[in-house]
Amino acid sequence: MTDKPRIGIIIGTTRPARFGHKPAQWFYDIARQRDDADFEIVDLRDYDLPLFAEDRSPIFAPSENPEVRRWSDKIASLDGYIFVTAEYNHSISAALKNALDSIYPEFGRKPASFVGYGATGGSRAVEHLRGILAELHVATLKQAVHIGMTEMMGFLMHGKTFADFPYLDQTAGPVLDDIVWWSRALRTARAA
Repeated sequence: MTDKPRIGIIIGTTRPARFGHKPAQWFYDIARQRDDADFEIVDLRDYDLPLFAEDRSPIFAPSENPEVRRWSDKIASLDGYIFVTAEYNHSISAALKNALDSIYPEFGRKPASFVGYGATGGSRAVEHLRGILAELHVATLKQAVHIGMTEMMGFLMHGKTFADFPYLDQTAGPVLDDIVWWSRALRTARAA
């Protein structure tokens, strides 16, 4: 295979006043400087997913809902994922959990990493997300970016930008190296 792996940077929140689009755009701006993979932002706001209420599990039957099918097609088209996740009550947002519950085989045998943000750098949300993704047969990677309270207060209260926290850029490199390597390796294995 000579084509580049396709990696989605998934914004896992949908609130009107969310912060998630900022780290997603920051991470995308770093990622798109690479020439070994194609990256795109996948925004849950762009998918009007109903609250999961299918008659059968997506393990056994795909949804008939056109919006879920569109979400399914997007996830299936990607070779790897970067989940940009807030920490809501020590876990992920309901919108992200619903999106994950809505489909199943499309995620299988692909890698994922994380950009977490919140009081503890989103670490508790990332830990919950790792467990959920394991059930979907996603290979979660060790490297992740954690944007903690110091940075969050700077962004939200003091008008800071990612340029004010250059050390965060250094944490993105290992995440990108791993996601590209694993995306390529698992895509080759899936094709075999």
